[in-house]
Amino acid sequence: MLKNKKYYVIVILIIISILLILFQALIKDNRKLTIIEKVIKDTTLSVNKISNNSVNFIKDKINESKSKQKLYKKYKKLEKKYSKVKLMEAKYDEATKEINDLKKILELNNILSENSYMNATIVNRNIGYWYNKITIDKGEADGIKKDMAVINNEGLVGVVIKTSKLNSIVKLLTTNDTNNKISVKIKINDDNYIYGLLTGYDREKNRLIIEGIAENTEINKDDVVTTTGLGNNFPSGILIGTVDSITKDNFDLARTVLVKPSVNFDNLNYVTVLRKEEKE
Repeated sequence: MLKNKKYYVIVILIIISILLILFQALIKDNRKLTIIEKVIKDTTLSVNKISNNSVNFIKDKINESKSKQKLYKKYKKLEKKYSKVKLMEAKYDEATKEINDLKKILELNNILSENSYMNATIVNRNIGYWYNKITIDKGEADGIKKDMAVINNEGLVGVVIKTSKLNSIVKLLTTNDTNNKISVKIKINDDNYIYGLLTGYDREKNRLIIEGIAENTEINKDDVVTTTGLGNNFPSGILIGTVDSITKDNFDLARTVLVKPSVNFDNLNYVTVLRKEEKE
C-alpha cells in the first residue's frame, strides 16, 4: 500500500514537471522575466530535479531488487549442491571405514596360523545391553561352537555363549556377568609375567578389572595384558589391554589392577571367531 502511494506521488511530480517545462517554453528569453515567471521557472527546475532523482532512485531500487533475486536463486542452487556434497561425503566416509575394517581383518587373517578362523559381521546389538552381548552372522553351519574366542584386529572381544544354525551370541569382555572370569597375564619384562583373573568391568571408568594377584612383583602403568592360554577357551597371547592403575587392599596383601581395553567396544562392526584345530 505504501509503495503504491509513493508511485502516485512520483507520477504527479512528473506531470507537474512536464507542465512547468511547457510553461517555461512559452516564456520568451528575449524579455525580462516578471517575479512570478522567475518563481515559476525556478520551481520548474527544482521539481524537474526532484522528479529526475526520484526516477533514478526507483530504477536503482528495481535493479537492486533484481540483483538480490538473482543472488537468492544462486544461493538456493548452491545450498542444494552443498546438501548433496555432504550426503556423498557421509557415504564416502562410511564406505572408507568399512574398507579399512575389512583390510584390518585381512591383515589379522595373515597373522593367525595355529588356529583356524571365521570372519563374521555383527548383525544385532541391543542398546539396553550394549556392553554385554552382540549377535554375529555365523553359526553352527559355519562350524561355530560355544566357548570359542572372538577377536578383532585390536584384541580380545569376547566368547561365544550360544549358537544357532546361522547366528551366534557373543558375550563381551565388558559384560557385567560376574562369571566372566578369564585367566590373564601381565608382562613385567621380556621373560616374566604376573598371573591373575579378569573378573569384571568398571563402566564408569571404562576399565577392565584384574584380581587375584598375590605376588609382590612391581606392576607398572602401560604393562601389556594378554590371555594365558590356560583352559580351553582362549589361545595364549591375545591382547586384552594395558595397565592403567594398581590398588591394594587394607592389609597390603592383594592387588586390583585396572586395565585400559585395547578394543574399542563402542565401534564394533566385524569380528573373527577363533576355531581350534581338532587334533587327529
